[in-house]
Amino acid sequence: MPAEQQPLRRDAELNRQRLLTAAHEVFRERGLSATLEDVAHHAGVGIGTAYRRFANRDALIDALFEDMMSRVEEIGTEAAKDPDAWRGLSTSLELVCELQTFDRGLRDIMLGTGRGRRRQKLVAERIKPAVDAMIQRAKDQGILRTDIEGWDLPMIQLMVAAITDHTGQPDLWRRYLHLILDGMRVGGSDGTTLPVVPLPTGQPPSLNR
Repeated sequence: MPAEQQPLRRDAELNRQRLLTAAHEVFRERGLSATLEDVAHHAGVGIGTAYRRFANRDALIDALFEDMMSRVEEIGTEAAKDPDAWRGLSTSLELVCELQTFDRGLRDIMLGTGRGRRRQKLVAERIKPAVDAMIQRAKDQGILRTDIEGWDLPMIQLMVAAITDHTGQPDLWRRYLHLILDGMRVGGSDGTTLPVVPLPTGQPPSLNR
């Protein structure tokens, strides 16, 4: 590559990273209803620059999905290093729930139609084996219920994410995740208290919100 073209390559990569960061922020708040133009505006670049880096919105979402997958894989890798299988499993579940609870875009990407099914297949191929290994290790250590399965964890993630959607209280999900974890643990609660968060007052939140 001629030397005079190298700064252009660096600028292109900077613009790509700027667009990915903006996409994280825009999709986190608005879900996938946001457009590539919205992301470009948030990133402070022209729409032409956005289209040079990503052919269309689906290409941007694919890149964002890959970035999210890498983050989840990192969490799983760290959990696998913990000699306490229960601590590794419960901590990784809480961290992934934290990512998903505050990120509408992540939930839309994972559960959407069309490419959503292909992405779910990639999750099964890349993430599920590590999750299954964590679960088996916790069972072998005698701390996790023997009837827990790998696909129970993403269902738990969906449940706790719905708490934020329907109540609007950003930390309330932590209380109910700990209740679920107590139900997964052999012998029930480990004696720790539930996270202290303000509980809703008045009528229960509507599920049709």
